[in-house]
Amino acid sequence: MNYEKRIHRRMKTEVLVIGGGSAGSMAAIASGKEGKKTLLVERYGFLGGTSTTILDTFYGFYIPGISNRKVVGGIPDQLLKKLNERNAMLLRPNTYGAGTGITYDPEVLKVVWEELMSEASVDVLLHSFVADVVTEGNKINGVIVVNKSGFTLIEADIIIDASGDADVTALAGFPFDGIGSHIPVQSLTTTFRIGNVNEERTKLFTKNQMWEWMRQANQSGKYHLPREEGSVHITTLPGVMATNMVRLAIPDPTDIIELSKAEIQGRRQALEYFRFMKDYLPGYEQSVFLNFSTQIGVRETRRVIGEYTLTKEDVLAARKFEDAIVLCGAPIEDHHNQAGTKWEYLPEGATYQVPYRCLIPKDSDNLLVAGRCLSATHDAHASVRSMGQCMGMGQAAGIAAALSIDQDCSPAKIRIEDLQKKLISYGAILEDV
Repeated sequence: MNYEKRIHRRMKTEVLVIGGGSAGSMAAIASGKEGKKTLLVERYGFLGGTSTTILDTFYGFYIPGISNRKVVGGIPDQLLKKLNERNAMLLRPNTYGAGTGITYDPEVLKVVWEELMSEASVDVLLHSFVADVVTEGNKINGVIVVNKSGFTLIEADIIIDASGDADVTALAGFPFDGIGSHIPVQSLTTTFRIGNVNEERTKLFTKNQMWEWMRQANQSGKYHLPREEGSVHITTLPGVMATNMVRLAIPDPTDIIELSKAEIQGRRQALEYFRFMKDYLPGYEQSVFLNFSTQIGVRETRRVIGEYTLTKEDVLAARKFEDAIVLCGAPIEDHHNQAGTKWEYLPEGATYQVPYRCLIPKDSDNLLVAGRCLSATHDAHASVRSMGQCMGMGQAAGIAAALSIDQDCSPAKIRIEDLQKKLISYGAILEDV
């Protein structure tokens, strides 16, 4: 399609970030802090992505097991500090295997993201979708976004694709894995919150007891609960509980027809789980349904083919890399297409390093990725996709973009020691302590 006649506005920036989720927002903040003119494009009217539309807990900051060690730091700590100052977060020892979670108020988090963006002098364009890219060989000269005002062409020196679905990467013709491969992508989940819960009475049952009641409910023929597991947890608000129970599997969550059907089915499932909870779970007798997640939660779609691909072996062997940018000790948590979830753990207290090369689409000149569309196999992705690691990747991508401009080279050619020194200066944790 020829957009030339329809483009009503042209913009220029040094660093362009597509996607304002945990990875993209952190990338924009890091780039802005490094003194680069930065523009962030986000499809919603607020920032945060999964952190504000679907979930209320950051995982990945702490590793599971006895040590409970914190492994993500730097600019993400500034976000946690702001949440803590507003009494809008709590540490929640996790009983579902992923390690201590940082549970927060998503509504407060929206404002915290905006504050950090403002402090870093980042320009933000909300309510905007990527429509196309303008390329010259392996270089992306610009990205065309569409919004209520029409079409806008944004030219940039460096582009960071933090869209989650690798939209820019795919439009530019760079290779990716995930959808369309022989391994189905992970399932989708509509989360929901419940109010007026008697928190004391909820302590009368365990997760295993809840799962057993789910099986009994299904066997009775009076309920349809596709997933006989899942979680429910306290929030920062008294009497309010958050859930992660719904499970839907579709081959390609970027297929808008299938995604639309999943949204509708997810809400129906959520109400069925709520009905079960009121009928079976102590403390939920007088509970009320509060809200669905803003959209259905998507765990996996496109994964770029990068200069390096993180593997299952890298994860479980706790491998280290010379170009490390973030640590991860999270287990492989595969929400597959069946009723259960497959867990595989690293050795007690162990972490692996995520290499910078996983953020560089193969053969690209001025493109970086950050977040769940990084270069990783299906299994490795099921470990590294936590929001803590996504923030760490974003932090690294934003600094790398700035270094690429300063050193007048492609992101693949920057001096890795310079990137690591910058990360450490912000407080990032790159090695086991």
